Amino acid sequence: MDIYKIIVVSNTALQENVFLLKCLSSEIASKILPGQFCNIKVSESDFPLLRRPFSICDVEGDYISFMYEVHGEGTKLLSHKKEGDLIDLIGPLGKGFNYKSEYETAIFISGGIGVAPFPYLTRSLDGSIPYKIFLGGRTENQIHTYGLHNYEISTDDGSMGYKGNVVQLFEKHIPLLDKSKIKVFGCGPNPMLRALKELCLLHEINCEVSVECAMACGFGICQGCPIEKAEESDKYYLVCKDGPVFNIKDVVI
Repeated sequence: MDIYKIIVVSNTALQENVFLLKCLSSEIASKILPGQFCNIKVSESDFPLLRRPFSICDVEGDYISFMYEVHGEGTKLLSHKKEGDLIDLIGPLGKGFNYKSEYETAIFISGGIGVAPFPYLTRSLDGSIPYKIFLGGRTENQIHTYGLHNYEISTDDGSMGYKGNVVQLFEKHIPLLDKSKIKVFGCGPNPMLRALKELCLLHEINCEVSVECAMACGFGICQGCPIEKAEESDKYYLVCKDGPVFNIKDVVI
């Protein structure tokens, strides 16, 4: 566990209530793996008391970025950070995606702000593996395409792209894919991840997901972010330490 003070370079509104926070820190940037997160102290006071976990959205040289949505006092405070401010954070934390395993095509599936870790993950493939991205949201306002290419879109209300949820959109493409040669990477709200798990298990598709969970310490001391093991009743992983990325076969979502 490492604690850093890093410098805000920009804090840009991408859409209403969605921001991209870009910071400078060569020490952290050199350590980050796709899918890891940082626990950020959002203010200089003791309110709010707990840090907030944020997926690392992108890494470019010595710069790291976080995409986040304002939905409470903590993220509202973070949205007020400006160029030159210092941010206190712990990271990088957790286990990232196993994107170097054997497969021929990568499939990325996200819901809403769950897209946050995908810019860095897709760029980490370094052009060696073809990929397809499926983005979902309730409305077009929840579709975020920063740093992404080769994507298809679904919205529950049909305001953009396919009318339906993102798992349904992916399901329509399964007959066009060689299921034994693809790997799915998912991130989004738990209902989406549960549907994705059921679909991938049904079709025997290899799949990893990054799960969402409230956290306190971010590195396993508080035991406050359990997720149930799929094969052992009354046994748990910790999302912050053993995840946030898990193979769908290993956890109950």
